[in-house]
Amino acid sequence: MNISELGKINIFMNMSDEDISDVLTALNYRVKTYSKDETVFFEGDRANSLGIVLSGSVRIEKIDHQGGCNIISMVSKGNTFAETYAIFPNVPLMIDVVAAEPCEVLFLSMSGLQNADISCRSWYPTLLLNMLKISSQKNIHLSMRTFHTSSKYSRDRIESYLSYQSMLHGSDEFDINLNRQQLADYLNLDRSALSGELSRMRKEGLLEFRKNHFKLLRKST
Repeated sequence: MNISELGKINIFMNMSDEDISDVLTALNYRVKTYSKDETVFFEGDRANSLGIVLSGSVRIEKIDHQGGCNIISMVSKGNTFAETYAIFPNVPLMIDVVAAEPCEVLFLSMSGLQNADISCRSWYPTLLLNMLKISSQKNIHLSMRTFHTSSKYSRDRIESYLSYQSMLHGSDEFDINLNRQQLADYLNLDRSALSGELSRMRKEGLLEFRKNHFKLLRKST
């Protein structure tokens, strides 16, 4: 594990290599690898550690009573998950965390943050600020998902999601990090309904796509 590379990760931003090394030791770090579709955390688990994806990606999902999968978000390399639950370890997880592909995860025990000795470390305020920023960003993303899924119409959900992705990428042409089934789960749509609507939108000249690559087309007036 390269300490300098960790400095590029959001939770370690604006920290020296020495600070990062001390954080790892103070918060009892551990690293674990997972195979594709292996569960990192189960619903009902109590997580006392947050996870940082060092390679690969994980998905946050909720399985309903009928066995349907609802993807809440995807967590890619360099991003964190379960940080809120790690701060409140007595609260059981309401979601599953599953490896979307082979991945390596760094875990940090958040219980150590309550130790008086650790709260005096020079890096402590920076770590807390970074965690606040991460939490705020996730709140924004969850709010956007609510916007994407608020309409009862499939097309409205698709257009909302793709328009937002276009804005994020600063281009009408972009890749998304979800396959077709994952996108259907994220938007709370049946996969066949999603595929059918995308095909109709392509025939109408609204977009082009191939797998997870999309290009939004602007009709001339």
